Amino acid sequence: MGDVAMTVPIITSLAKSNPNLSVTLLTQKRMVDLFSWVPANVTVMGVNLKDYHGIAGLGKLYGQLKNERFDAVADLHDVLRTKYLRTRFRLNGTKVAVIRKGRADRKALIGHGLEHEPLMPIAEKYATVFQELGLKLEINYAPPTIADISIPFDVQQPAIGIAPFAGHPGKVYPLELMHQVVDMLADSGNQVYLFGAGHEEGSLLESWERKNVVSVVGKCNGLKQELMLMSHLRLMIAMDSSNMHMAAIMGVQTISIWGATHPKAGFVAWNQPEESIIQIPMPCRPCSIYGSKPCSKGDYPCMRQITPQMIVNLARKYGAQ
Repeated sequence: MGDVAMTVPIITSLAKSNPNLSVTLLTQKRMVDLFSWVPANVTVMGVNLKDYHGIAGLGKLYGQLKNERFDAVADLHDVLRTKYLRTRFRLNGTKVAVIRKGRADRKALIGHGLEHEPLMPIAEKYATVFQELGLKLEINYAPPTIADISIPFDVQQPAIGIAPFAGHPGKVYPLELMHQVVDMLADSGNQVYLFGAGHEEGSLLESWERKNVVSVVGKCNGLKQELMLMSHLRLMIAMDSSNMHMAAIMGVQTISIWGATHPKAGFVAWNQPEESIIQIPMPCRPCSIYGSKPCSKGDYPCMRQITPQMIVNLARKYGAQ
């Protein structure tokens, strides 16, 4: 979901730069709400991948897409499903451009974060795909201005969001330490909103609730309402995760905490200053690009050396009490 969220500023800029261009964006149905505020010349097509399983299913999907008679196709994902679809379009004579993920460069970054040059941010790689198709693309993204929002919270300021989870263990700040961060911010008079997904995460975050602390898991009516809530925050504290990216595209100042992964891999939050990144320089970082490999030291000291006070101090620089 984080990768998809990072396309929002680029798709928005593409549509604004080419007002006469008709853009159809194909994504998973559960991610459609990420594009709730894109320009009117963007149509978002959400599909359930279970309905298009295997080669036969992808063939069915291609047949539906082919009827739209696209002039060009941009593959921003470069996985087996999109390889199949773009190949069918190319064989049919449609112009195709594909993201260059730079897998060899990413591999070279592992274990050499201290001395390695930063890789191109993924958002810039998205933009390059459209430029290769000959399209004008000026980055002119502005977060949506949302008024008269209906959300299930009476947001009190200063409102701080905290999203303590990520897709892999190497990207998760130790939960017992994050609990301390939550309590320290709440004790200082901040209203803290806890973000997560699913029953297990929701149960844990609910156990953290107290005065000035509320879990939003299961209380928002879908992703769009959750994004609306994020837009009210003064600050989001998150891992290298989808919540980091979602808060950033909603124009929220975002503090990100990095351990096994590294910002130099290009997955930084949109339009956030380098000073908003918390990380410990260690020669073994990053140990993987996505944080999925076990820690060679056993307990991710890259995370444990980050103290709760370090996080709270930075949060106060960005408006927390």
